[in-house]
Amino acid sequence: MAGRHGPIDFIVAALSLLMLLAVRPAQAREVVDFPDYRYQPGTILIRTAERKLYYIAAPGQALRYTIAVGKAGKQWRGVKYVEELQVDPAWSPPAEVKRDNPRLPDVIPGGAPNNPMGARVIGLGPGGQYAIHGTNNPRSVGTAASYGCFRMHNNDVIDLYARVRMGTPVVVMP
Repeated sequence: MAGRHGPIDFIVAALSLLMLLAVRPAQAREVVDFPDYRYQPGTILIRTAERKLYYIAAPGQALRYTIAVGKAGKQWRGVKYVEELQVDPAWSPPAEVKRDNPRLPDVIPGGAPNNPMGARVIGLGPGGQYAIHGTNNPRSVGTAASYGCFRMHNNDVIDLYARVRMGTPVVVMP
């Protein structure tokens, strides 16, 4: 769906790029060309095979973050929407996680060093089963490690959290 772009589009793109470059760099974030014009600025695109999350910042430009994805048998694809935004979220292990790790407590308070949600959670719906979140295990970023959620370095999820809004589309593809 590449269309014609007027001078205003290019001014907006240039200003967006300048704002992106002014932000303190995080561990895995970088500005990249993104010539796929099917996605509007503000959209999140996740490519699980690449283990990358793209935040479309402007026409033809994206922020690219390295992420952890679902382990074998836990990956999924489709479109979800941001339906929850939390700072230092508490975590209650889902039944499947609790079955695999019965020693886990029923709730781990937000901000606790053993809380796997990290600094922020961007909950995806409908359904609320999956999220984009930080991690207390930064070595897992870049691997297939989760039950279907997407893990980011805490600095990166803090950066992404500041950019997204409720209802932001999240497109997950292989």
